Amino acid sequence: MEDLTRTQYIQLVPEELQESTSVKDVLASVYAALTEKGYNPVNQIVGYIMSGDPTYITSHKNARALIMKVERDELVEEMLKSYIRNSDWDKK
Repeated sequence: MEDLTRTQYIQLVPEELQESTSVKDVLASVYAALTEKGYNPVNQIVGYIMSGDPTYITSHKNARALIMKVERDELVEEMLKSYIRNSDWDKK
């Protein structure tokens, strides 16, 4: 007979997709997966951001599910912040 006093637990989201994963980590993982599959990661990520079509991102290493957990504007924001940090813009 089942013990009905205990709460059952189910984890629907794999650990790698939990909210503690930063946008930077998502981009790095997706970039790596696209590269491994032989795609041009810049073109594919831009295609996804511009269109919203997740088929631009491979499902290899769960990259498609991973990138869909982040809003597209957050991806653009993270890339712009990184670009600015690595340029001379913020030093002026």
